Amino acid sequence: MAEAFVSFAVQKLGDLLIQQVSLRKNLREEVTWLRNELLLMQSFLKDAEQKRSGDERVEQWVLEINSIAYDVVAILKTYSIEDGKCASCLKVCACICRKKSYNVAKEIQSLKQRVMDISVKRETYDITNTINYNAGKGTSNKVRTLRRTTSYVDDQDYIFVGLQDVVQTLVYELLKAEPRRSVLSIYGMGGLGKTTLARKLYINPNIASSFPTCAWICVSQEYNTMDLLSTIIKSIQGRTKVTLDLLESMPEGDLEIYLRDLLTERKYLVVVDDVRQKEVWERLKRAFPDSKNGSRVIITTPKKDVAERADNRGFVHELRFLTQEESWDLFRRKLLDVQAMTFTMERVAKNMVGKCRGLPLAIVVLSGLLSHKKRLDEWQKVKDHLWKNNVEDEYIEISNILSLSYNDLSTALKQCFLYFGIFPEDQVVKAENIIRLWMAEGFIPRGEERMEDVAEGYLNELIRRSLILVVHTFWERVTACRVHDLLHDLAIQEALKVNFFGIYDPKRHSISSLCIRHVIHSQGERYPSLDLSNLKLRSIMFFDRKISLINFSSVFQHLYVLYLEMCVDKNPHPHLVPDAIGSLYHLKFLRLRGRIHDLPTSIGNLKNLQTLVVNGYSCKLPQETADLINLRHLDARYSESLKHLSKLTSLQVLKGVYCDQWKDVDPVDLVNLRELTMCSIWNSYSLKNISSLKNLSTLRLFCERDELYTSPFPSLEFLYSCEKLQKLWLKGRVEKLPLFPNSITMMVLWQSRLMEDPMPILGKLPNLKDLILQEAYKGKEIMCSDNTFSQLESLRLYDLSNLERWHLDTSAMSLIKGLHIHACPELKEIPKRMKDVEEKLNMVELYKHM
Repeated sequence: MAEAFVSFAVQKLGDLLIQQVSLRKNLREEVTWLRNELLLMQSFLKDAEQKRSGDERVEQWVLEINSIAYDVVAILKTYSIEDGKCASCLKVCACICRKKSYNVAKEIQSLKQRVMDISVKRETYDITNTINYNAGKGTSNKVRTLRRTTSYVDDQDYIFVGLQDVVQTLVYELLKAEPRRSVLSIYGMGGLGKTTLARKLYINPNIASSFPTCAWICVSQEYNTMDLLSTIIKSIQGRTKVTLDLLESMPEGDLEIYLRDLLTERKYLVVVDDVRQKEVWERLKRAFPDSKNGSRVIITTPKKDVAERADNRGFVHELRFLTQEESWDLFRRKLLDVQAMTFTMERVAKNMVGKCRGLPLAIVVLSGLLSHKKRLDEWQKVKDHLWKNNVEDEYIEISNILSLSYNDLSTALKQCFLYFGIFPEDQVVKAENIIRLWMAEGFIPRGEERMEDVAEGYLNELIRRSLILVVHTFWERVTACRVHDLLHDLAIQEALKVNFFGIYDPKRHSISSLCIRHVIHSQGERYPSLDLSNLKLRSIMFFDRKISLINFSSVFQHLYVLYLEMCVDKNPHPHLVPDAIGSLYHLKFLRLRGRIHDLPTSIGNLKNLQTLVVNGYSCKLPQETADLINLRHLDARYSESLKHLSKLTSLQVLKGVYCDQWKDVDPVDLVNLRELTMCSIWNSYSLKNISSLKNLSTLRLFCERDELYTSPFPSLEFLYSCEKLQKLWLKGRVEKLPLFPNSITMMVLWQSRLMEDPMPILGKLPNLKDLILQEAYKGKEIMCSDNTFSQLESLRLYDLSNLERWHLDTSAMSLIKGLHIHACPELKEIPKRMKDVEEKLNMVELYKHM
């Protein structure tokens, strides 16, 4: 991982040498020497990082190189900051000359001495002869291939090899005719699949239709009861402004009473995942009333006593290990290319799988690791490594498999994986969020491909290796993911070794002084009082919503990432974002959440900003937002005109815009916009200028809802001119379907309430693969003629209350793989051919993808 940081430092020094021809001769020589020496060290680092496992001397050597690389970049950036508006390396030299308070020659000389010291150590550690120039080559091509071929429609099903009977048993227990509110407890060691089993039950169609009210909470090791209660309430009532304001103002006792009242008249299912202490359920159970209506609670826990004490009349299930046959079946299912496995490779693999103890997590991670090894000798090396500290008859420790899989990653993928350790345990992470953070941190190389596409490829490879778990998918893409607890622990453990990030400890009121990334999970109000004056912090991430706005002092002027949750308290006045935020010239990612009314005009100084996210309330974006020339992702609800946004030519994603604001935008210059989400559309507005977005691939349009749902979309004829449009989501009444471009592959029609059968028009789309119709048609009959829907693979029909008949000709929907029908009470029979289609698509909570 140090190799990436050194590469960045080398690049910056090179920029300085190329662009600043006026550097004094002796200073130019010093900078050139420093650059060349770091370039030489970079050659050794890939192999050295592999060697440092178990070798404290090599590990310390790598850490020292990290430190020098950080300081090189920080020195250059400090001088650019001192020049005020001078934010690029082009003017660093001028800054150096003008600022008497800094002696660049002295600092460069100090860095030179440090480099000479660790060069001697390199010889001492005998790293010189271990260069592997081929390490990591080919990663980009492999990532590109994975991104293009990966689909996650049936992700996580692999974990249930041999456990279908368990699912049936537990479904029966949840649905049996017992009116008492009861608890079903699932326990077993980490890696057996407790959470995945609970999720399988949670989304089971029979379960979903039997429990009108459902909620899911994850209990971290340092849980907060108020947060758990709030999460359940938000799951039930939604994250509306009224609900959020109400919850923020309630003490714990009132939250408990409120939730109890909310559930009293409902039949509910609540999953309480990863309970490790008996006290958790004791504190929560008072909020779950027993209304004698068959409500259920599912608890997952690694501890038997927690499971047994949750309900003395409840059902307790101990999750078993897989048999040898089931383990091998699971391994083969996760292997990317089973056909390439020779007889000898199979024998080696069976030996390793047999030592995994029947633990699913160990097996799938091992399979993901071997999938990226193509030769027998590589498989044998994996086995030899696992056997190194293993007595013949013992099982392999799962920690050894996880560590080996991590160490097999390229430098770029290691950084991306470790970043998941920053998030609180059990947190579900939006894919777009992690991708944008990776980009801001500099993990994603610039090249011919869009950085977003490369980052998505990295995420897909981590998923393929089973290091990251998929939580949600939509439109054939991962939209949310998380890491298993054991892998989260590994990420933190490895990150601390190299000072990748530091987690604030509120008990000690301390954090590592060597880390350039600080993470605050709780009691964040005390963090700013730490002495941070000697640090050059690159990222600060607050996950504690009780924090108020921080003072953007000189300590934070090196920031690339500012991720800030802010308290929404009883104070009716909005938070004011200080003007000083405009001094964070290097900021690439800014996320603000809370009661924010507007952003200061100084926001226009953030010329390097790539992502701006403002969640919570409508805010005012100043005209200076147009100066954010590198802004790629803008996600905020705006309260003013957006006319000035036409200048954001780098913009790729625009969310939260209202229709009456869009009418002021001239989209001709938004040449890079790929994704647009617009809401509050009225029939009186025109959407024609959307057709000017020549690279638009994803479009979501939401009509304004009135009490009678009578306001329809304005004319949608412009859609036919959107030649690159692939994914379309229309929510609101449509009087008549327009002609759609042939490029459409995914479509959602929600609350369209069409009077004419939409199938004749939709069936002609030659590339349509995924179609969702929810409250989309008020008629009694749909007709799918021969040779229509030629590429359709997935069809979901929801809430078509009047539909009685479905005619499907012989050659229509010839490629259909998934069908799900929900809340179509008058449809007594589906076409005979459709009965053979496996119903493996579950009810999609569409609002999660809005």
